[in-house]
Amino acid sequence: MKKHSSFILYHSPFILLVLVLAILALPMTALAQDANPDTPTDDDINAIASEMFCPVCENVPLDVCGTQACAQWRALIGEKLSQGWTENEIKQYFVDQYGDRVLAEPPRTGFNWLVYLVPPVAFIIGAYVLFRGIQSWRQIEPETAPLPAETAITDDYVARLEDELRGSDW
Repeated sequence: MKKHSSFILYHSPFILLVLVLAILALPMTALAQDANPDTPTDDDINAIASEMFCPVCENVPLDVCGTQACAQWRALIGEKLSQGWTENEIKQYFVDQYGDRVLAEPPRTGFNWLVYLVPPVAFIIGAYVLFRGIQSWRQIEPETAPLPAETAITDDYVARLEDELRGSDW
């Protein structure tokens, strides 16, 4: 037992030093994670970039495009966010520079209202036409042809043929 206790006594300053350093290091990791709370995160930048289109590629969202132009636009969005710009101000900046085509959702003004109105109206009209068509198909009864009645035969050839068929012993 003496040997074991002397080991602890001999190494206890070293163990104590390691524990003190570990305890001091814990707050450092928390400080290193968020040095500047005003710095926008990638999630903040991508939230705005997902609502915009790439200036080079057609119909590719800005947040997933890998072109250099998109990387520059995302960096510019990050700069604007760190300067305190709002999402709408950033979008308006890009619209002023490049036009409405950079927005994933066109603004609801002027002629763009057709984008929002035509699909629901077309769907309602199509559903109505389909409903009326099904209704009219159910009401139509199949036309039944009148059964041939014993009518007077007007053609002499047909009359002779029928007489011969009746008289034969088939």
